[in-house]
Amino acid sequence: MTTYIMQSLKDNPTTEKPEGMSNDDFVKMQVKQIANPWMQFFIKYNPVPTLEKVKCPVLALNGEKDLQVPPRENLNAIRKALAKGSNKKSTVKEIPNLNHLFQECKTGSSEEYANIEQTFSPTALTEILKWIRIQKK
Repeated sequence: MTTYIMQSLKDNPTTEKPEGMSNDDFVKMQVKQIANPWMQFFIKYNPVPTLEKVKCPVLALNGEKDLQVPPRENLNAIRKALAKGSNKKSTVKEIPNLNHLFQECKTGSSEEYANIEQTFSPTALTEILKWIRIQKK
């Protein structure tokens, strides 16, 4: 992993890293994060078998510009798993112009996060509220 990340840094010299951090320290930090037991579990975990067992109402949302969790692939997989499990109370929706943090954005890049004043999109909040009201009926 160290060799791969070091080579990646050489191949992509514009890679963002904390100011003043050496390449060696940056590589060590990356390896530590990836080798972390939680991250290993997260990378290997397949949520489909669990989603197939969910019978309660489900609201699955993704921002259209989410670059961390690709919306189309993610939402399609959730939709299929819930349908396979015969969940009749699921709503799966992609919300235009929102990033991973459900903020209105231009590109979806994580580099935008700190520069966006909005904490959470009113559009996403409205979708959640509408869904909750429907579930209450």
